[in-house]
Amino acid sequence: MRVAIYARVSTEAQEARGTIGSQLEVLRARVAADGDELVAEFCDDGYSGARLDRPGLDALRDQAEAGAFEAVWCLSPDRLARAYAYQVLVLDELARLGTKVAFTDAPALDDDDPQARLLTQVQGVIAEYEKAKIAERYRRGKLWRSRVGEVISWKAPYGYRRVPRSPEVPAHLEVFEEEAAVVRRIFDDYVAGGHSIREITRRLNADEVPTPTAKAVWGTSTVSRLLRNEAYIGRVYFNRTEAVPAARRSGRRSNLQRPRAREEWIAIACPVIVADTLFEAAGRVSRDNSKWSPRNVDDEAWLLRGLVVCGACGVGVNCHKMRGRNGTVHRYYWCRNHDPLRAGGEAHRCPERNIRADALDAFVFDQVRASLLRPEVLLAGEAAVAAQAPVPDDELLGAELTRLERKLEANQSERRRLADLYQAGLLELDEVQRRARDIDTRHTMLSGQRDALVLQRSELATDNRLRQRVADFARRATAGIDNLSFAQRQQLLRLVVERVRVTGWQVEIQLRIPLDDDPNPPGGGSKLPDRPRQPWSGGGRSDGLSSNDGLRSVREHRG
Repeated sequence: MRVAIYARVSTEAQEARGTIGSQLEVLRARVAADGDELVAEFCDDGYSGARLDRPGLDALRDQAEAGAFEAVWCLSPDRLARAYAYQVLVLDELARLGTKVAFTDAPALDDDDPQARLLTQVQGVIAEYEKAKIAERYRRGKLWRSRVGEVISWKAPYGYRRVPRSPEVPAHLEVFEEEAAVVRRIFDDYVAGGHSIREITRRLNADEVPTPTAKAVWGTSTVSRLLRNEAYIGRVYFNRTEAVPAARRSGRRSNLQRPRAREEWIAIACPVIVADTLFEAAGRVSRDNSKWSPRNVDDEAWLLRGLVVCGACGVGVNCHKMRGRNGTVHRYYWCRNHDPLRAGGEAHRCPERNIRADALDAFVFDQVRASLLRPEVLLAGEAAVAAQAPVPDDELLGAELTRLERKLEANQSERRRLADLYQAGLLELDEVQRRARDIDTRHTMLSGQRDALVLQRSELATDNRLRQRVADFARRATAGIDNLSFAQRQQLLRLVVERVRVTGWQVEIQLRIPLDDDPNPPGGGSKLPDRPRQPWSGGGRSDGLSSNDGLRSVREHRG
């Protein structure tokens, strides 16, 4: 009788240990003992029994349909399939084709022997249960190992090499300096060099830098993923996705990977390749590139593109051209909620009119220019946002601080005298404790006043340095401001304008002053607090950045 044999192992490690060879040896010996003719051998090395799309099993089913053999020998039913339903499917298919299936570790399948068939079915159910139990143990084990800081994934990010687990240390990542240098180059070119992702890709290919996957050329998507990978700032994640069942296709079940909520991710520490500030700067560049991308605009005729917000709806506006009756073309900033479908119904449609782009652009640039030419306006706006109280005098603060220091010294002297009186027996313990509580209360109050004055004096010094830095920025920004081209004006506005909010005839301009790090910070090395680097809103009418004058030409009808 013509006979085929089938063997399977689940992992490459089992294959390396020779498990597949031992199965074949047992099956060949059984075929030889029965005196049958071995015509084919089918193997699946490293394939799970929980799936049917295995090359060896597919070839066996195809050959059985072609009538290449009359029987198949297998070690046990779980080698054929782990899931009982899959076992029944394969066995029924082979029986329908007239191919007998026999197992060396189970009784032969015989339709006339119900006990043998029951035993085979029970073995299939137990194999399926064992598979589910192993999978759950494996899942929980990986979760535990990742929570104690072990790198689970065998595939290391570009720039790292995974060091396997040993008795001394868990599996972890080490920096591969040859690739880490490429990562640093990409971040520097993107942030400091001002190169686009496509230009970085061209430069890497021109220098013949090896790619992460050993392909011929770098791709833009590869560089984009590198710029977003948090491994380079010391964090890799496990448990980011979960497998969910997908629709059946061709009788086979497949799974889809669905992202988990970020709070379910498990962070694992790894060596740092780039600084946090550089990584955050790369993220800002990506957002700016997306915001200022000209792919949806046929030209750059809108000076404030991406900066204008509708005051009524709070959403950004689109750039739109309209042709008048006499053939002239006008450019407008058009609220997106003018479309009733986007607004969610006619009742929610934006009531504002379109904004003439040329008039608004000229007005905003004139206002920003006037503010940059007068740094005191910027300082006044910053002071109005920072605090409503008047700025104190440094000499007065110093005198008050000296007075508080003298009071604290007197308070400490009074406490020492109280202890001397108690030791001399001139005061009772109750009286000493009462007076000590009063002294401690005054000491706490005086210490709080002193600390507040120290902080106020430090903030005053910070404000004084801020004034100098704002003046320096205004001096650099206004040098040749009247000779700027359109592109240079647009770049300047994108640098200093946070947003332009238009409501009716009122225009509110919010500025952000990008100051450099303080060259002379307090304490001889630390930087200024973050407050001066935050966007400053110049929205009040008193500061000259919001005005209703001259805006009658800004608003136009919808045409």
